[in-house]
Amino acid sequence: MNDQRQQIRAHIERHLGVIEQTFREPATDGPPTDICRVASTVERPIHTLVTAGMSDMPMPSAGNSKTPRYLELMMTLPRGWNFEDAPKSKGSGHWPIRLLTQLARYPQQKTSLVWGQIVPNGDPPAPYAPGTELCGVIVAPSLLVPTEFYELDLGTRRIEFYSAIPLYQEEMALHAEKGMEFLLSTLIDRGHNDLVDLRRKNVAKKFLGLF
Repeated sequence: MNDQRQQIRAHIERHLGVIEQTFREPATDGPPTDICRVASTVERPIHTLVTAGMSDMPMPSAGNSKTPRYLELMMTLPRGWNFEDAPKSKGSGHWPIRLLTQLARYPQQKTSLVWGQIVPNGDPPAPYAPGTELCGVIVAPSLLVPTEFYELDLGTRRIEFYSAIPLYQEEMALHAEKGMEFLLSTLIDRGHNDLVDLRRKNVAKKFLGLF
């Protein structure tokens, strides 16, 4: 494990809790990225997945000042999430690990991710798992971590931490029609944050005339 990954893990444990498990899928186009799991506790009754290794490579900025040069991603899962079938059986509890692994390869593929960017699950977007219609994510800061977690300054580089927040297809359409700020503020106004809820209410249907 390189020194940068060790510092990322220390940053995670300093702000979120002890890393109890690390997932790593084989990579064919570069070094694998670790997916660190901070397990649910009484004090913090949610699971947090955080990548460690995405920031090994910089993302191309193409002159866009909003593009973070070095990025790691996270997802927040409810206390009852089943990790026992991940990753060997590729069961229904595995898809957040697979998703973070795929997104973490963006720098290796010379592709950038920016605040507010939408990433659909294929074309057309397919649900991530049985029992849900969530089929894409928006990249944005988490509301479930301390603000001190948002950045890790290593001196030679500054690593930013964003959350991958699952969306419905209609919510991605609302983002295209009314913009990032409207979608995010609507989610917050309806009481939603970045905690994954496979059956949460779709906030876009009202605005798109689908009710």
